[in-house]
Amino acid sequence: MNDFNTLIKEIVRFRNERDWEQFHNSKDLAVALSIEASELLELFLWKNNEDFKIDKLKEELADVLMYAFLLADKHDLNIIEIIQDKIRKNAEKYPVDKSKGNATKYNEL
Repeated sequence: MNDFNTLIKEIVRFRNERDWEQFHNSKDLAVALSIEASELLELFLWKNNEDFKIDKLKEELADVLMYAFLLADKHDLNIIEIIQDKIRKNAEKYPVDKSKGNATKYNEL
């Protein structure tokens, strides 16, 4: 599996075989994404920064990514394009000379 399109087709096929598309409106996909992101965060709750089970991290991260990919697919968004666009926007907001090694928000640089 070399690209996002192949991966998304596999996720969509899995979903469609179970007739779950009827539940995948934009709002519910976004809600599911948020819930899965919360489950990802739960892995770190009350622990040291790197104290988590890698198998659980892989499972929860996969859930987050799958809902994100399904939401992008629903709106015919090209994942590579939208990420590259966001990187360009972030590069403008966070120029290297002002932001390198600095966690300050762009509007406070």
